Amino acid sequence: MENSLAMTALIFLGAAIIMVPLVRKLGLSSVIGFILGGIIIGPFVLKLTGRGSEDIMNTTEFGVIMLLFLIGLEVEPKKFWRIRKKIFGMGLSQMLITVTLLFLIFYVAKWRPDQALVAALCFALSSTAIVLQTLKEKDIFRTEVGESSFSILLFQDIAVIPILALLPVLASRPTDKEQMILLQYLPDWLQPFSIILGVLLLIFLGRYIFVPFLRYVSRSGMNELLTASSLFLVIGVSELMNAVGLSPALGAFIAGVMLATSEFRHELESQIEPFKGLLLAVFFVSVGATINFFVIMEDPMFIFTTTIVVLAVKFGVLFGVGKFFKLKIDQNFMVAFALSQIGEFAFVLINYSTNLYLLDPKLNAQLLAITAITMCITPILLIINDKFIEPRWPKPQNNDDEIAEPIKQQRIIIVGFGHFGSTVGRLLRVNGVKATVLDNDPERVNILRKNGFKVYFGDAAKPGILRSAGAETADLLILCLDSPEKNKFILEYAREKFPQLKFFVRSKNRLDAYDFINNGVDNIYRETLGTAVNMAVDILKATGMRAYAARRLGQRFMLIDKAVTRRLAKEKSNDTVTFTMKEYLEREAELLAQDSHSFDESQWSENEEF
Repeated sequence: MENSLAMTALIFLGAAIIMVPLVRKLGLSSVIGFILGGIIIGPFVLKLTGRGSEDIMNTTEFGVIMLLFLIGLEVEPKKFWRIRKKIFGMGLSQMLITVTLLFLIFYVAKWRPDQALVAALCFALSSTAIVLQTLKEKDIFRTEVGESSFSILLFQDIAVIPILALLPVLASRPTDKEQMILLQYLPDWLQPFSIILGVLLLIFLGRYIFVPFLRYVSRSGMNELLTASSLFLVIGVSELMNAVGLSPALGAFIAGVMLATSEFRHELESQIEPFKGLLLAVFFVSVGATINFFVIMEDPMFIFTTTIVVLAVKFGVLFGVGKFFKLKIDQNFMVAFALSQIGEFAFVLINYSTNLYLLDPKLNAQLLAITAITMCITPILLIINDKFIEPRWPKPQNNDDEIAEPIKQQRIIIVGFGHFGSTVGRLLRVNGVKATVLDNDPERVNILRKNGFKVYFGDAAKPGILRSAGAETADLLILCLDSPEKNKFILEYAREKFPQLKFFVRSKNRLDAYDFINNGVDNIYRETLGTAVNMAVDILKATGMRAYAARRLGQRFMLIDKAVTRRLAKEKSNDTVTFTMKEYLEREAELLAQDSHSFDESQWSENEEF
């Protein structure tokens, strides 16, 4: 069946939408649903995919690229340096041992030496997309398991570069320079250093071009332009890396690291996340659709024997490496099961090797089938780990599996850093309390960052921004925006999605306070109350009242006014109005006129935080 590109995309998306909810109901990973959907619509079952499927596969590889870009945004250079031993220790040892063992096994099995080495190099890689998606779903990305898995995957992605450079040498053919556009403009003596130049260029662009560019776009105030600029950066970096012969995915990761300390980190995460999720979903569907069952049926013994050997070797190596680096046994099993499959970069390397005539078409189809099958098996292996292995090693109550992070930075989120919010932030800062700060004014963010405040650009009214800022693990959400409507919108969303949060909300006036009180918020702060009372106290002192008496009167006034507001809000929420403002004002005046020693604060002290 021949379909247009649009129709093929529609079929792929439909398969994902139908299959994933079904497998999730069974308690299985969403990755299984995507791959099964691809198998069902593929050329060997319903035959709904046409010639557009190859274009879809190429397009959805951007999902992996976007995934690595987002990972880079989460890895600040300081954190990257902190885990360097795991990256080059666990990652390097896993690659070297796996490649050596697989090469020896294939060579003993009478494979040609060059084909054995190519297959070993491709099969040593693991699936970044599957593993990170699994870690996110299990909420263990920030644990020791997540850090170890990420370190190994990152080294594997780096290793793709020398592998791409090695394959033409194995084929005794020069590297294809047609796609490496920048090489055409470099002198011969500089061409061997094109990859280094590309990385240096990317670092320069990240620091001096990308951030000013995003500031320029953000001044327009149009979310559509920010979305377009986010996609422009990711796709542009990928093409730049292609032009110098570098891995697009690794280039995207470096770009993410360069922007990890910028004020646009959370905004970029929010803009890219939907596209990444969509393209990764279709990528997994594509994996299922590319499994060639005819090739499997021709020689099932070879396919399944090789699959089992690869899974067993990778599991054994990963388990041994984890034990050497002193992972706990339950962590070790999780890492070994999660990374034992073959990665998506194997599709690229196998096809590239075929173009270099290192692999014949039949072996190409067999290796692609083996790669796809291991991807399908991985979620099943993880279920075995969850159901049968992990329960044997229960975690202690005070689990030390979590990676130590600067907790104060994640526990408090301030939304809005104008005059009101910055006053709150400065007082917290001088007392050593750190907070994640969000503001949607690019000029203000730029000025504050120059003055040492760690402020991020982002509109917290967009759902993804709060999640990117760490709302899932935070304790306090402080809403200091000028707009009461935005504060109410963010409050309602955050109460639903992040129920553990405690809220502190800025209120313009008494009427806004009524709404917040009736929405169950206790900590409300009217910006006009304190300033007006301070002015009145100064006026009383100017008229001759003693300073202590004036301050005491101001404090009593605020205490009474806060309680009156709470009572008025309760009356306002009823359909029948049973109060008049005049009555409360008269009662307020009576209380203020009483001697301070006879004033009963207990009747007015209920929840006077606002």
